[in-house]
Amino acid sequence: MELSRRKFLALLGMGGVSAGLAACAPQKGVPTTSSAPMASMASSSGQTAEDMDAAHEAGVKQFLADIEKNSKIFWPAKLPFKMDGETKVFELTCQDIEWETEPSKKVTAQSYNGVVPGPEIRVTEGDKVRVVVKNQMKESTSIHWHGIHTPNSMDGVPFVTQPPIKPGATFTYEFVVKPFGSHMYHSHHNAAEQVTKGLLGAFVVEPKDKSKEPKYDSDYTMILNDANLGLTLNGKGFPASAPILAKIGEKVRVRFMNEGLMIHPMHLHGMFMTVFAADGAILPQPFDCDTLNIAPGQRFDVLIDCQEPGAWAFHCHILNHAESAHGMFGMVTALIINK
Repeated sequence: MELSRRKFLALLGMGGVSAGLAACAPQKGVPTTSSAPMASMASSSGQTAEDMDAAHEAGVKQFLADIEKNSKIFWPAKLPFKMDGETKVFELTCQDIEWETEPSKKVTAQSYNGVVPGPEIRVTEGDKVRVVVKNQMKESTSIHWHGIHTPNSMDGVPFVTQPPIKPGATFTYEFVVKPFGSHMYHSHHNAAEQVTKGLLGAFVVEPKDKSKEPKYDSDYTMILNDANLGLTLNGKGFPASAPILAKIGEKVRVRFMNEGLMIHPMHLHGMFMTVFAADGAILPQPFDCDTLNIAPGQRFDVLIDCQEPGAWAFHCHILNHAESAHGMFGMVTALIINK
């Protein structure tokens, strides 16, 4: 869905977007217990109220201005494959790169195929897959298929199931994909550094029998990360994140995947998320929540029934992962529901 600034403001029915996204920011004209004008009063951050408001508004305006551009790079692209008989063959190249996490902020990163997170591998339950991994980095690595039930030799743990993939070397993984669900792939060598520097990606296995999952209209993957790249969603921090765009009545599936070192409780304003799967397994009893605690390594699948139009903040509720006196940052995006 493409959304221009004019269309965005029209669907919200407002002259500015800060009221929709920066609900937690201090508002102009709020009375105080002092007779001094607010603009001249400094907060604990050393900013006046006017300065703080301006900083919050600037971030939201940047998010708004870049919606179309960021939507093209924020959501992970699918990794193409070639067929070798009945086997789907994927190629991943591990590379040292510089990665821009937000406007004008570049960090040293490690990547699959030059992007963070790596491209999404999407297959069907029972597919035969072969993944050819080339290491062009300065250090050894490996890939673990987190949540996928592989033969032991394909589990991807150096000196336990395989030798490390040394710089300049290639290693080939081959297995039949099971079970269906939302899974991940990531480094399992110097993992606290390599994964949080970007060696991570989504591995989505669709069921042969579609009736095993609830019906939905759109499908988004949101990978949470922290530490070396900072607090990011899909490798980007606000305002470089992109919104989920939906229409009234649409059922949106979000696949949360925590690849970081910290717990992140993801909170959606204005409506429930229905949690129907955990770690790729369908729950016997789905449940509703507006804040979902996601620990490192966990995956959760939720459905959002989009009924109320507007821009709804969507963020980690460890508040210093999302907002400061200088405005929103890090693990913040929005759900935008069109009238």
